[in-house]
Amino acid sequence: MFFSHLLEVAIIFAGISHSSPTRRFTSFNSSVTSVADFASNALNVAKASIPSNWECSPDKLVVRKEWGALSAEQRIDYTNAVLCLQSKKANTPSELVPGAKSRFDDFITTHINQTYAVHQTASFLLWHRWFVWEYEKALRDECGYKGYQPYWDWAKTAETGLEKSPIFDGSATSLSGNGEYIPSNGTHIDVNGVDLPDGTGGGCVKTGPFKDYQVNLGPIALTVRSASDNGSSIGSTDKKFEWNPRCFKRDLTDDSVKRFANETSVRTLISGSKDMNEFQTTMQGGYGDLGVHGGGHYALGGDPGRDFFVSPGDPAFYLHHANIDRTWWIWQQQHPSSRCSGPTAISGTRTFLNEPPSPNATYEDPMNLGWAGSQHGEVRLLKDVMSTTEGGFCYVYE
Repeated sequence: MFFSHLLEVAIIFAGISHSSPTRRFTSFNSSVTSVADFASNALNVAKASIPSNWECSPDKLVVRKEWGALSAEQRIDYTNAVLCLQSKKANTPSELVPGAKSRFDDFITTHINQTYAVHQTASFLLWHRWFVWEYEKALRDECGYKGYQPYWDWAKTAETGLEKSPIFDGSATSLSGNGEYIPSNGTHIDVNGVDLPDGTGGGCVKTGPFKDYQVNLGPIALTVRSASDNGSSIGSTDKKFEWNPRCFKRDLTDDSVKRFANETSVRTLISGSKDMNEFQTTMQGGYGDLGVHGGGHYALGGDPGRDFFVSPGDPAFYLHHANIDRTWWIWQQQHPSSRCSGPTAISGTRTFLNEPPSPNATYEDPMNLGWAGSQHGEVRLLKDVMSTTEGGFCYVYE
């Protein structure tokens, strides 16, 4: 059963308050032709629709920015906060998860524990929106970060190349660079009909702020080119919570973003998805297509970046999923009255790939973040995280 699920993993890895003031939705300019234009229009729509007496009033609204738009000081402030989380003691009880050694590991543990519940289900985008928001909150409240969660614009790195981008150039103001180069063994990775060529690293990361970072959990379903059977998943769910200290590895793969997370891919996803089912299905990909979600994950390569369960162990995960959230947010702002609420704003069942078969999810379905959240045991309903400016959220993107 486990190995059949790992095959499926390779295939896919790749509150609304009705008593609140009435929102005034403005029209979305349908003549735009670039993702940047889509984002600019979405920002205008979002700002114009927030009443002055809203809980998230215009003066409280914060803007999440692309990594390259941050100053050097802001980037270092961010990575210092991540290093702080990696040094703080875990909230997760050691008797439950011996491998969770840090506050940073709390988020990995929760993702491992809920992987099958929050991928290829109705809660995929909703749960990850809350997950990244709680991570941002931890950086700010527990580690003194003054800014907000940045995002990784895949389309920009598709143009420049990953190692030339300010995110992965290995400088002190990056999220660290590539892993040390390991010569190819002549194999490629076959992911659900997608042949991915070798990346340009493969070994331990030796540059940037996370060069000394130690990965504690996993691997569980790690897809790497050094696997003995040509890129299949390696690891074990039997030992998923044990302590397994090792170096942080990356194998940056330009091909993945160039093919699946480029400007055209993102623009088509936003403009060509008529409903939530089509949007999230296209985003997650299918046979012969990793989608923008898999395009980003597989671009990171290495351990734990390509591990379906342990992927939050790469600090870039949170910038990747912030851009997943941003892309969804842009799509929502095209028709916010129906895409942030209403019967078609969520789609899907409650189980991974609908196995075993389950009913369609509803707005009243609960979610939790385990020990990752600031309030252990907190439950939110799907309807609570539909909008980035309701349910306690108060952010937009540029």
